[in-house]
Amino acid sequence: MTEEKTTPLRERMIEDMRIRGIGDKAQKGHIRAIKDFAAFLGRSPDTATPEELRAYQLHMTNAGVTPSSFNARIIALRFFFGS
Repeated sequence: MTEEKTTPLRERMIEDMRIRGIGDKAQKGHIRAIKDFAAFLGRSPDTATPEELRAYQLHMTNAGVTPSSFNARIIALRFFFGS
C-alpha cells in the first residue's frame, strides 16, 4: 500500500473540515472532488480562476456526471474556496 503525501494545502482543508465537524465520509468525498478538479486544471486548485471553475462545470456536464455527483463536487469547491 502506497501512502499519499499530504500537501500543506490538503492538510489545511482537512483541518478546516474537522473544525466544521464534517464527517469522515464527507471529508473523503470533498478531498476526492478537489483532487478531480486539480487533475482537470493540471495544477494546484487554489490557483483557479472563476472562468476555470465555470469550464470545470461545463466539463462535468459534457462528461455526463450525475446531478448528485455534480452537486457534491460544487459543494466541495465552495467549501474549498470559502474556507
